[in-house]
Amino acid sequence: MSLTEQLQADMKNAMRDGDAHRRDTLRMALAAVQNAAKDKREDLTDEETLAVLTRQVKTRRESIQAYADAGRDDLAAKEQAEIDVLQPYLPAQLSEDEVRALVDEAIAATGASSPGDMGRVMGALMPRVKGRADGKLVSSIVNETLAKAAPAS
Repeated sequence: MSLTEQLQADMKNAMRDGDAHRRDTLRMALAAVQNAAKDKREDLTDEETLAVLTRQVKTRRESIQAYADAGRDDLAAKEQAEIDVLQPYLPAQLSEDEVRALVDEAIAATGASSPGDMGRVMGALMPRVKGRADGKLVSSIVNETLAKAAPAS
């Protein structure tokens, strides 16, 4: 069963169970998947569907931050509840320690030694962490690690 089919089946189950929150969240996610498929003019692969879901979660995380800054904890909680519905469809997220270990491997593999080499490290690293770690976290860890490794001038 494809990821899209799983989303549809779970939405139908939520409808049967009377779980309006889950139903509405899955319906929004499916709409985003269908829009992406329409733009592409063919059905999405599971990997492409996963990318759409990852973007949905990322958007909601950004919204949570904006709502929290504006003092709208009720809306932030709603966004978090939607993330909680979508999270099981995404691959397990890497911990910060796991990301640091992958960053160290990528730096060793690319021979990077200064912050100027960040692009090479990120290019080697992002395919390995795609969908499993937030890009901002990865970027900050790479930048921090390369800054420590750079010789003091």
